[in-house]
Amino acid sequence: MLNLRNEFIFAPVKLGYSDKTGEIKQKHIDFYKERSLYLGAVTPEPLFMDTGLRELPTQIGINHDSKLDGLQELTDTIHKNGAKVIAHLNHPGRMANPKIPGNYFWSSTSKACENGGASPEKMDRRMMDKVIQLFVDSAKRAVRANFDIIELQLGHGYLLAQFISPVVNDRDDEYGGGFENRLKFPLQVVKALRQAVEIPVIARISGDEMTPNGFHIDEMIQFSKLLEEAGLDAIHVTAGSACSTPPWFFQHMFVPKGKTWEFAGKIKENINIPVIFVGRINSKKDVINIKEKYGAEYFALGRALVADPDFVGKYLNKVSGLIRPCLACAEGCLGGVKQGKGLGCVVNPLVNTDYPQVKPAKQTKLFAVIGGGLAGMQAAITLKDRGHDVDLYEKSKLGGQFNLAWLPPNKSSLKEIVDYYISELKIHEAHQVNFINKEANIEDLKIAKYDGIILATGAIPAVPPIKGLKEFYWTEFLEDNQLPKNERVLVIGGGLIGLEVASKLVDGNNKVIIVEMLDEIARGMEMLEKVMTVKKLKEKKAEIFVNHKVIEVSGTRVYIENGDTIKEIHIEDIDKIVVATGMKSYLPFKSVDEIPVYIVGDAKKVGKAQQAIHDAYELAVSL
Repeated sequence: MLNLRNEFIFAPVKLGYSDKTGEIKQKHIDFYKERSLYLGAVTPEPLFMDTGLRELPTQIGINHDSKLDGLQELTDTIHKNGAKVIAHLNHPGRMANPKIPGNYFWSSTSKACENGGASPEKMDRRMMDKVIQLFVDSAKRAVRANFDIIELQLGHGYLLAQFISPVVNDRDDEYGGGFENRLKFPLQVVKALRQAVEIPVIARISGDEMTPNGFHIDEMIQFSKLLEEAGLDAIHVTAGSACSTPPWFFQHMFVPKGKTWEFAGKIKENINIPVIFVGRINSKKDVINIKEKYGAEYFALGRALVADPDFVGKYLNKVSGLIRPCLACAEGCLGGVKQGKGLGCVVNPLVNTDYPQVKPAKQTKLFAVIGGGLAGMQAAITLKDRGHDVDLYEKSKLGGQFNLAWLPPNKSSLKEIVDYYISELKIHEAHQVNFINKEANIEDLKIAKYDGIILATGAIPAVPPIKGLKEFYWTEFLEDNQLPKNERVLVIGGGLIGLEVASKLVDGNNKVIIVEMLDEIARGMEMLEKVMTVKKLKEKKAEIFVNHKVIEVSGTRVYIENGDTIKEIHIEDIDKIVVATGMKSYLPFKSVDEIPVYIVGDAKKVGKAQQAIHDAYELAVSL
């Protein structure tokens, strides 16, 4: 039995806050302390069991007794908040990071992951015994570090799943071939670990690899029964593989929400130990839905607790306010880790930044915020938290140009942050502002005698001077009722907006031609979104020209030029042209008498949602 105070568990999310020592840092303590106040249990990020098995150069280790003091400080901190602590043990196998010096790669196969990575050594019995000992030693060390529960990673395309998977395991000995053989080594690890410690042990499995030739839910039901027989205390059911199906592994917005819940539900019907549900659980509605539909006993929350540390407190009505939603975009969390900056968050400006917490201002002032996009709304909310009065001007719809962000295929989850901000400003009493639904003009601003004006007026499209270009579109085709069908459409610009429009256009069976001046398309696009969008465009036969620019439009003919060779070619029979060549800041004015004027978001510097939200918070918390 897990014996938690409630049903909520923080899932193991990689932070990347350590250094090459793998030791606990104050940033870890602060991060988990804030998020453990109302949880049943916390699972810190995956713990490396050997310095040669790291996924991140800045990952926490449990490989040596020298780590015990730091790990004990972490578990003690979480225990003081009333939550238990789970040690997540994982051997990455061939998925160890090939860019980290000293890493080694063992697997059931000698094949590298098809999406990149090192070629592993195919394990022999001696290697298997070493791996079993690693798990046993690490589990015993976790007990000494005052962890309450062990979680054993048997899914997500890591070592033990590399044995289970028929698409990876190509052995012809007793550990390969049929399902029972492929389970032999993973079950040996399970049984050895179960015998090594007396505390509860959870198995984390993928309910399905989400690849045609991988393992599927029926096999995982059988496997779960064997794990129960082996004496494990719970099964944590996720999906996908870090190698072959990373969008499922990361539960990205491009994959359908709820599939992992379905797998967990099917396993729950067939075993008698608790099943932990996970995967984009980011609202009260999700929790209630899973409870009602599947009778769930436990929920693992990952990025939802990054976006809002008080998610569970708000669900339990112990903390007031609305839940700030995770968007499943992977931009700030996965993106920050991949860039070596450590985990951040698009919607939460206090994650992995040095920005101060909001404190009441010494004096209440009256501010005008001009523009109701993400930056403007965040600025207004933070100013209200400081105790100021706020007039929020927006000539159109709250949300600004981010109202376009959820229109491209598979991005509907992005709407949740706009809905959240609007609810905060209009429903949550603490954040209600005076909303003025018109364009701000200088005379009105002078009369109101504001103490400060924040310009959050965003950006407008930058249109290059192209000979003969008269009629063109920008993002209009993202709207279903304006999407053309069966036409030839030229998209000038292969960045984020250009590719989003192109992705929508191919859904309308249009022939899309993309012309990009630089040497690659999709610059600045989040990694998983980029891979999936470019793959889709190629499958739909979109024609892509890089290192080219459009130099002239003449009727239905468009002339383009190669930047390297200055070779001119033309493209015939173009029905419509989209211009998506970037944005430029929009500032309707820069000064209003002696009133201080501050500029935030795209109006200050064109960037992404994360920069806009963080920039607005950083300014407003100081005013």
